Amino acid sequence: MDYLLLSTIGAIGMGTLALFVRMKAAKRPTSAKKIILPPVFMSTGALMFLFPMFRVEFLQVVEALAIGMLFSILLIRTSKFEIKDNEIYLKRSKAFMYILVGLLLVRLVAKIILSATIDVGELGGMFWILAFGMIVPWRVAMLIEYKKLLRELNGQIKPTTV
Repeated sequence: MDYLLLSTIGAIGMGTLALFVRMKAAKRPTSAKKIILPPVFMSTGALMFLFPMFRVEFLQVVEALAIGMLFSILLIRTSKFEIKDNEIYLKRSKAFMYILVGLLLVRLVAKIILSATIDVGELGGMFWILAFGMIVPWRVAMLIEYKKLLRELNGQIKPTTV
């Protein structure tokens, strides 16, 4: 099997896993730790750039980061919290599921198209940068919203509707 097929199967598997993790996360109270840890764990993937096969040009880094940050806007807009039973929960959003599947499909189509002109290792590096550029702003926005609700819970600010 070639790298393109394997990485496509892997992307579909990871996307499916993300959907299940997100659905399960909405059933339990959230915490700052649960918001911060995914990008920290993902950051270890940057070790791939130690290998020449995965290195990308500066312009490709800028492009991948810009696209990732644009995609993060969709995730930010569909990630909301609510206070229930004196705990902070991530609200379930049907739109989030469709957006996550849509983003996965866009990535898969782009990978198939771009793999004709960009080496598979370089493309892997670009998609990691895109994903990291998407998850960091999304999680920072989530953390800001979480901290705001936490202050509200602790009586430091007046309640707001989220």
